[in-house]
Amino acid sequence: MAAEVDVAVLVGLQASGKSTFYARCLADGYALVSKDLFPRGARNKQQRQMRLVAEHLAAGRSVAVDNTNPSPQEWGPLVEAAHSCGASATAYWFPPDVAGSLRRNAARSGRQRVPDVGVLATLKRLRRPSPEDGFDKVREVHFDGRGGFEVHT
Repeated sequence: MAAEVDVAVLVGLQASGKSTFYARCLADGYALVSKDLFPRGARNKQQRQMRLVAEHLAAGRSVAVDNTNPSPQEWGPLVEAAHSCGASATAYWFPPDVAGSLRRNAARSGRQRVPDVGVLATLKRLRRPSPEDGFDKVREVHFDGRGGFEVHT
């Protein structure tokens, strides 16, 4: 597999900008896998996610995993899948802005809105990813104040 194939793991609170970042910055080069796109009653979401990631990698496609991925428990299998297929693993870290996430989340409707307690529960588990976690690269993502994003290494 070519070295340019990558698994992008988006790590951050709900309503931190991950999905918008994917759409604006990664969609042209990465297939999207997100548990949010699975039917509400879908079973074995983790297995389904890993199967989709494996299928994209087997086809030589880079893939972005757009979930909260707050800890090694969630991102570890993704890093392992990337490396087992000869792909790189890049973490995109969205540092927590609890007030901003709660405000953006409150503006959502329907299935998109998460109860505030869910955001706060994710915060308790949220950890900054690092190369020590197996990531080949860790990028830090911030809103740029102009409707876009700044990405730092």
